Amino acid sequence: MTVDYQQLNGIALAYLGDAVYEPFIRQHMIELGYTKPTKLHHHATHYVSAKAQAALIARMQTEDILTETEVDVFKHGRNAKSHTSAKHTDVVTYRISTGFEAVFGYLQLTQQSERIAELANWCIEQVDEGRVSNVN
Repeated sequence: MTVDYQQLNGIALAYLGDAVYEPFIRQHMIELGYTKPTKLHHHATHYVSAKAQAALIARMQTEDILTETEVDVFKHGRNAKSHTSAKHTDVVTYRISTGFEAVFGYLQLTQQSERIAELANWCIEQVDEGRVSNVN
């Protein structure tokens, strides 16, 4: 499916991307044996917080994980104007994490489920193996 991401609101892409990425994390938390809500939330933040997502996308770029189009979508999402402010992080980190989520939103709209799973599982592996440091 062809989607012109430049014609889409980057915040809308991020909104969708958040919903696409998070089920992978929730399933992973349950598979790790976390069942109490406080522990689930605490451990999930290592994967889904703005700081975690910013660190993950930086690593993706360093390791050349993203396609050229995915990098462009990231930049489009990162540069989107938001009328909300970050609650637990600085504006720059929040905007970078918005770009991270936009990539997942774009992949969902273009029906690239295998690529979504590949990137989500790569992110999980990075956090689990300590390759993304102190993201809280």
